[in-house]
Amino acid sequence: MPRSAPPLIEFATTQTDFAAILIARSHKGVCTILLGDSPTQLYADLQQRLPKAQLLEQEQEQEHSLAPLLKNITDFLDKPLTPLDFTLDIQGSDFQQSVWTVLRSIPVGQTLSYSEVAERLGKPKSVRAVANACAANPLALVIPCHRILRADGGISGYRWGVERKRALLAKEQQAVQ
Repeated sequence: MPRSAPPLIEFATTQTDFAAILIARSHKGVCTILLGDSPTQLYADLQQRLPKAQLLEQEQEQEHSLAPLLKNITDFLDKPLTPLDFTLDIQGSDFQQSVWTVLRSIPVGQTLSYSEVAERLGKPKSVRAVANACAANPLALVIPCHRILRADGGISGYRWGVERKRALLAKEQQAVQ
């Protein structure tokens, strides 16, 4: 039986005042959005997340097919009520998918605790698993794990930095007032 070719994933990066941003797309849709300090760091993260993929960078100097998607993300960062409107290719376990579905239902400017997410799933004892699903989130902003807080309302870890989480929450709060 012939081996299938590795999946082709095209990606592009941009640098904003908020973060370096990487967006990656499979033939099914956007599969990864990463935030970080540098495009180099984000590329290394993408390689680690998708080790079997053939990664194809879209050059910044050219107008490329990912440019409108990057613009949509930067528009959202400027104005958090901007819908993130593109086709997604969300990969994860059934449990992760269920957590991410709950997260995607949280409106801009609102938050839930890890335990509230677990309760919405009908699995109140799965708080740690909910936190792990948030940490595994491959789609920053689209799956808004930044809207999840500790039970006491405190800001806890965020894969892309606690300061970024704090800034996102403040910006979203401002947008809905």
